[in-house]
Amino acid sequence: MISYANAKVNIGLNIISKREDGYHNLETIFYPFSWYDILEITDAQEEVTSLEISGMDLRVEPDNLCLRAYRLLKEEFDIDPVHIHLHKQIPFGAGLGGGSSDAAVVLKMLNEKFGLSLSTSELEQRAACLGADCPFFIRNEPMYAEGIGTILSPISLALDAYKLVVVKPDVSISTQEAYRGVFPQVPEHSLLELIKLPVQEWKYYVQNDFETGIFEQYPLIHKLKLALYKEGAIYASMSGSGSAVFGIFDKDAKVTGLEDFGQVYYPVEL
Repeated sequence: MISYANAKVNIGLNIISKREDGYHNLETIFYPFSWYDILEITDAQEEVTSLEISGMDLRVEPDNLCLRAYRLLKEEFDIDPVHIHLHKQIPFGAGLGGGSSDAAVVLKMLNEKFGLSLSTSELEQRAACLGADCPFFIRNEPMYAEGIGTILSPISLALDAYKLVVVKPDVSISTQEAYRGVFPQVPEHSLLELIKLPVQEWKYYVQNDFETGIFEQYPLIHKLKLALYKEGAIYASMSGSGSAVFGIFDKDAKVTGLEDFGQVYYPVEL
């Protein structure tokens, strides 16, 4: 059984308040795009579930989200051990949700493989136990997210008339590091209002609150965003807590000269 786990970008991200549990309330738009990890699940050769990672030089840690996804369902259902092969292509520490997507896809694959008959909402509930971004990847369609990112509402947002360029600098930023530079505040206008504006106006109103602190600490990421605009981006932003930055361009735009900033992924039709 083979499946593809795609990435996401955040269109706008407002940090609204800090919660008593230490997490933050936020609002953001999750939007999927086609940069993929590849997952294969087969029957285990031994009486234990195992994980193999290729594509990137990553160690298999016991708390890897793919293994946690398996253990989550194993606690509830009598499922057999499996072997998970993850071919990693989405960079980590980029704000692209690769690990969360992998975990969500493992849940969906195990649900199908073992005939668990979990509904979409039931899968979302279990995905929320693994991480704030994980539930989004169950339905994997444009969503307005609230709370810590797990309260999801489908939105009508189609960007297929454009193409997306994503650049991942040689910098990885942990979520904890990103939050150290934010100052929560209630925005004047909700993203649900702002996202209805023409895409050409987003750059004036749709902001990512992580950018201020991260740009100060990593000037290269700020220069990358400016370079995307110089190349003709209609809208450019850091995705999530970074470090990847994406630009939305006219479909026929010719985009070059970004390789000096890091790994470039283009063109991608949204």
